[in-house]
Amino acid sequence: MDAFFAAIEERENPQFRGKPLVVGADPKGGKGRGVVSTANYEARKFGIHSALPISQAFKLCPSAIFLPVNGELYKNVSANIMKIIGEFSPLIEQASLDEAYIDVSFAKTYERAAEIAEEMRKKIWEQEKLTCSCGVGPNKMIAKIACEAVKPDGVKVVKAQDAERFMEFLDVQKIPGIGVKTAQILRSSGLERVADLKKLSAHDMEDLFGARAQAMTKRVRGIDEEPLAPEREIKSIGRETTFEQDTRDPEVLVRTLEQLAKQASQEVQEKGFYVKTVGVVCRLRGFATYTRSKTLSKPTQEEAVLRAEAMKLFLRFVLEEKKPLRLVGVRFKIASA
Repeated sequence: MDAFFAAIEERENPQFRGKPLVVGADPKGGKGRGVVSTANYEARKFGIHSALPISQAFKLCPSAIFLPVNGELYKNVSANIMKIIGEFSPLIEQASLDEAYIDVSFAKTYERAAEIAEEMRKKIWEQEKLTCSCGVGPNKMIAKIACEAVKPDGVKVVKAQDAERFMEFLDVQKIPGIGVKTAQILRSSGLERVADLKKLSAHDMEDLFGARAQAMTKRVRGIDEEPLAPEREIKSIGRETTFEQDTRDPEVLVRTLEQLAKQASQEVQEKGFYVKTVGVVCRLRGFATYTRSKTLSKPTQEEAVLRAEAMKLFLRFVLEEKKPLRLVGVRFKIASA
């Protein structure tokens, strides 16, 4: 979907169309905490993007419309869209509220696949009044990159015979598995484009990517062997919160951590899951982020146990680190069935 949360807000509030709009935390005149969830394309012209600190977003465009996240509304719209997609193919992997992979190999040709994409986009517009973009390719990686390349509101087809050539001109960070830090390391060595990575030897690829070298060697050539997963397995459940002000107040910290652990534990029980690893996340002033985790001797869904283990990890971190905390969170890794 195109700028999903912001697009829904514009649909619900037509007076916002054509104006910079940001969905996320309250900016509080540039002193707010938290981050941007989504920005519409007008706001992106000012350099505002997802995960940007909301205070920076306000400084970049103080005249933008800032709205809170309306989670329930977005979930309902997402469900409607996934239902529409399901009318075109039963093989769907929902990657997030606003993104999905659809197997349309029954179409036989790329031309027919593109027609299906257009038909799907038309139906989503007719029923939800929202635009979306589609990438058509021989695998998930190519389809995703093609989709990003054509945004907003379009369809791009990359055939199997064109996939390797299509990849060559891309920035290295476009490849799944190459994040910001890895991309910086590659660029510092003169490896800026995918074509640069293709020139490396197998030994050089192993030095750069270790155990992932073989998969990355294929990806830079447009080959992605990750299968479509129609039913995505929930791997973890978590909760986190950003404080209004950085704090080391023990009462505030302990109470917040207990609430987060309780909420996450209740979701674990509601879904019938068992937890095998308990983790806590702590972000300090300056955005340095740390995690602590413990694998349990036996998977459990007991709230008291999960809360106690999370608290032990948290208190140990607080005693070791003397700086004020900006954010705390808990994450429970789910045990495999």
